[in-house]
Formats: sequence, C-alpha cells, structure tokens
Amino acid sequence: MTDTKHIDWVDSAKGMSILMVVMLYSTYSVGEDTGQIGALHWIAGYLTPFRMPDFFAISGLFLSRTLRKSLLTFFDRRVVHYAYFYLVWAFIHITIKVAIGAGNPELAAVELVQSLIEPYGVLWFIYVLALFNLAVKLLEVMKVPHGLALAGAAVLQIAPVHTGSYAIDQFAAYFVYFYAGYALAPVFFRVVASAQAHKRLALAGLAIWAIVNGLAVFLPTHTAHTTSFDMGLAGLPGLHLVFAFLGILAIFVFASLIAPLRSMGWLTWIGKRSIVLYVSFALPMTAARLTFLKFNLIPDITALSIAVYAAALIGPFVLYALVQKTGYGRFLFNRPDWCHIDRSRPPSRHVALNPAE
Repeated sequence: MTDTKHIDWVDSAKGMSILMVVMLYSTYSVGEDTGQIGALHWIAGYLTPFRMPDFFAISGLFLSRTLRKSLLTFFDRRVVHYAYFYLVWAFIHITIKVAIGAGNPELAAVELVQSLIEPYGVLWFIYVLALFNLAVKLLEVMKVPHGLALAGAAVLQIAPVHTGSYAIDQFAAYFVYFYAGYALAPVFFRVVASAQAHKRLALAGLAIWAIVNGLAVFLPTHTAHTTSFDMGLAGLPGLHLVFAFLGILAIFVFASLIAPLRSMGWLTWIGKRSIVLYVSFALPMTAARLTFLKFNLIPDITALSIAVYAAALIGPFVLYALVQKTGYGRFLFNRPDWCHIDRSRPPSRHVALNPAE
C-alpha cells in the first residue's frame, strides 16, 4: 500500500473520529441541560468502547517518522504544535465563556492559569496528546521494548486510576491506544491492506463486529444517563480494552473501504481539516443549545440534540470559510511562522490536528 492510500483512509478515519466526538459532547450537553435522554444518547452509548480510543490510535500512527528526526523537529511537531493550539483556543474559550459570557474577567484570569495545569473543557484531548508524545519519546530514549511499554500502558488502562488530576487520569485511560497506534502501526496497515484486498470478507467481518459490539455494550445490563453511559460486558476491566481495540480495527477497515468512494469525499475533506472542528466546535454548540433552550424552539430531546449537533459541525466550517476568504484569523487553525522552533523546513499550511510527518 502506498503512502497516499494510507493518508486517504487515515483522513476518512479522522473524519469519523471527529464526528463521533462532536456527537458525544452535543448529546450529553443537551442531556445535562434538559435532564432528558434522546435517541442520540443510545447511539453515543454504542460508540463508547472505541470513540476516543480510535482518535488516539490515529494520532499515534505516524509518530515513528517524527521520532527518527532530530529532537528539535520532534518537539516542534509533536509538542509545540499541540501546545500552540491548546493555549490559543483555551484563551478564546475562557474569554468568551467566562470573561464575556459570565461577565467575570477575574475568574477568567484564574481559569487561564489553571488551564496550564489541568486541561480546559473539551480541549483536554489536545493537552494530553502533547503528554503522550513526550511519554513515548521518553520511553524510546530509555529503550523500553515496545511489548513491555504496551503492557504497562494496558495495565494503566485496566487499573482504576483516580488521582483527582484530570490530566493524569485521562493519560492513564488512553495512553495505551496512542502507544498502540505508534508501536502497532505496521500491524494496522497490514490489516487494512488485507481488508482492501478481500473486501467481501472485510464487510462480513464488520457486520459481525457491529453485532458483537452492540451485544457487549447493552448486555447483560446497561444504563443510559444524561451525560454518560454505563456499558454491559464492554465496560468490564480488560474487556473494555479488548472491545476498544476491536473498534479501532473496525473503524480503520471501514475507513479504508469507503475512502476510495467519490460519494465519501466529504468525510476525507473533514478529516484533512480535523483541527477546525476539534478546537472550535464547543462554541457554536453551546450558543445553539442555549438559544434553542431559552426560546423553547425544539421541545423534542432527540430533535434538539440533532440540531445542536448540526450547529456544532457547521459553525466551525463557517468560521473556517471566512478565514480562508478574508485571510484574517489564519492563526486560529495554522501555526504562525514565529511559533515554529524547527527552521529546517517550511512551516506546514495544512489544518489537520496531527502535524504533517
């Protein structure tokens, strides 16, 4: 398989990943404000085993290329990259929500300082990505075998790590998937290549997985909450890890099968511009939700969740289109030249969350 094909299906997988993440936050934010549960809650529940694991596994797929480069290049692309977008958008979120929305600039200043220690809101996954990259680099410097590091990361995921620090707890819960994306990338690519060569068998496997995943999520018992979902078998320690990896493989295979379809070009397009949604979807999501609820425009909980979800998806790309048309605000989705510490190559102009390798 060529690198181009790799990128095509990876972009499709990124697109699916961000769509699942935005659905989660849109649905649960509506549930929190209304105290009700709608149809999207059940869909979000079905996606629970693999939604965030998929995102982190994708983020680690091409890390090996950067690790082979200089230390300066690594820090530029894998630490400064995420730090820049986290800091810029944490400032924007806190300013709009707290300083302006709540009319409390003093509290905003406090939250800005706190955001350096603990990740702010939905930006937590960008924060921990920088930590994940640093952790992998440290493991490589220490020459820790991949198998041992992967086993240790699995133990962290299975163990009930509750330190009170959101950054540490999320690191423990998801590092195994990021590291697997890095260490097992050749395996993932071979599975995808095999699926592309045997499409009918791959589709049959996906159908079986879809059924088994549903059974594991909903049986023998489950509980849907307004802001969370308690799974059945798939939520048990150990089994949660198994179904997460099965889901990752399923998303990768499915992405590889639909990426060549012209009708699915929109998904690849979204994946290539993933950072547009990742950093900004919460703002239009919140604005739409509050507006709909204030004026009781959409009484039905499912319809309301879908409307908020649509606003969260459309709003960021309206902003992106304005930035592209006017040329103002490019710093929102592209790191400026001055924020690159590696001058060995021209800064990338792409807008994907994961830096070009």
